[in-house]
Amino acid sequence: MLVKNETSIKYFYMLTFSGETRYKPLISIFFFWIYLVGVFVNCSIITVICLEVQLHKPMYLFICNLSIVDIFCTSVTVPKLLHMLLSGDHIVSFSQCYTQLYFFSAVATAETILLFIMAYDRYVAVCIPLHYNQILNQRNCTLITIGIWAAAFLNSLLFVGLSFKMSSCHSNIIHQFFCDAKSLTRTTCTTTPMFSEIEGIEIFIFAFIPFLSTCISYVNIFSVIFKMQSRESRRKAFSTCSSHITIITIYYGTSLTGYLIPPYSDILDSVFNIIYVTMIPMINPIIYSLQNSYVQSALLRFVKRMCFLKNRKELTHKVN
Repeated sequence: MLVKNETSIKYFYMLTFSGETRYKPLISIFFFWIYLVGVFVNCSIITVICLEVQLHKPMYLFICNLSIVDIFCTSVTVPKLLHMLLSGDHIVSFSQCYTQLYFFSAVATAETILLFIMAYDRYVAVCIPLHYNQILNQRNCTLITIGIWAAAFLNSLLFVGLSFKMSSCHSNIIHQFFCDAKSLTRTTCTTTPMFSEIEGIEIFIFAFIPFLSTCISYVNIFSVIFKMQSRESRRKAFSTCSSHITIITIYYGTSLTGYLIPPYSDILDSVFNIIYVTMIPMINPIIYSLQNSYVQSALLRFVKRMCFLKNRKELTHKVN
């Protein structure tokens, strides 16, 4: 199924999990539960942070934004995947594909910036704690949050706008379960010099610089932690960073491995995209809830409150 140029493209065909159709119901159930658990856990984190006054701090504001990013990431990809698996209709229109690419690129950009900001938050908390409230006050945190999302959506708009100029002359079959830049690039035979330059600049600004800045932040953090005299102080300082370090390691490890996979390794590419798109958004809030005592206690209070209200309503209903 060949296309001569971008104007002739009417649709793409998604080759998702090529194999026997008898496994598709099991695959659908698998992704449905991952999506359901991911959305539920992330929504719980957002609700608890919003309701608990003691969590109204910069660190938890950024965790809340990370949960929003995770919900968007799975919602952009998984529902369409489930529709394709259950209906058997693997055709995705040109506009649907590029809309999906736009929102996925936006949340991916927001996540890289957000992970760096969270590392900077830990740097200020550990290395210059006396200036923490001054540097990360409510006004600055609001501006940072607005800046993250504005940069993400504007950058995605630029990226998708330039991708329209690529000429497509290869097969319009996409060997992936969603429309991403890497898969779409395989359908093209020419790319404009400007697109290649913008792509390189984006990788440098939104991948390399945040990762390098995060590494520098943690080098400074660890240098301060190791100089602490008290073992208890070192433990507390490290515990505030451990969850973020875990997420950073999983995120950049998976995305870097997925980026370095050769273009002919469709199976490996799909596996790492599954981890990146579906598993990480589900794991992130679990890591924070397991390793952060404040989030744990807030979640427990929230659950107890919900159970109390439920029991109270049942008693009221029986009395009446």
